Amino acid sequence: MKTRPPFPDWPYHPHKSSPHSGTQPSNRTRGEPVLSRSKGSRTSRRLAHLYVGLTLYGLSCALMVRAGIGLDPWDTFHQGLGEQTGWSMGVATIVVGAAVLLLWIPIRQRPGLGTVSNVVVIGLAMDASLAVLPDAHGLALQIPQMLAGVVLNGVATGMYISARYGPGPRDGLMTGLHRRTGLSVRLVRTLIEIAVLASGWALGGAVGAGTVVYALAIGPLAQFFLRVFAIPEPAPAEPEPADGAECDATPAR
Repeated sequence: MKTRPPFPDWPYHPHKSSPHSGTQPSNRTRGEPVLSRSKGSRTSRRLAHLYVGLTLYGLSCALMVRAGIGLDPWDTFHQGLGEQTGWSMGVATIVVGAAVLLLWIPIRQRPGLGTVSNVVVIGLAMDASLAVLPDAHGLALQIPQMLAGVVLNGVATGMYISARYGPGPRDGLMTGLHRRTGLSVRLVRTLIEIAVLASGWALGGAVGAGTVVYALAIGPLAQFFLRVFAIPEPAPAEPEPADGAECDATPAR
């Protein structure tokens, strides 16, 4: 005879036996809602990591721009392109991101939600931040602001990558070229960033101490914050008993 909870909302674990019976109820009615809530909570957390991370990324870039002592290679290019076209840095970031995404087609990369969001959200967040942040004057303000931007960039990188909704367009280009050419990821990234930095500098983008600090610090920072913001994988669901079958509380031998 099956054991059923005395009340419809009685809390019990579907895999534990009743204190008065050697049998336990099927987990179909109680197990599935719990799993559904768990999946929903994890999805919400991933989305929060993605969009908060991308927004902070845009803010971190704006902090480095206002510090005025050098940018990372891609932002040097975005700034130089903006100087030549009259675009804001955010618009230049979005246009370049979309153009790089087109380069995924011949190398057969597939974008995800995070890829498309990266193209749009970082540029919008950067322009919004630049609209309210003043320029820093004097090294006493410039250096701390640049360092804050680099650290925040590491935080943002770890947060949005931990969501695992797909790489940004620039990272996807790097990994796609690595896969298609057989060259190491480090070499492909180095070649891309040297070309981008040189082009940005030629267009009028800022290169300086901040560029060097970013290049040295961003790898360790991103790796550290990836561990901080890692979202654990959900536990695999246990197989359910057949309809109408009773579950023996005795462990299998």
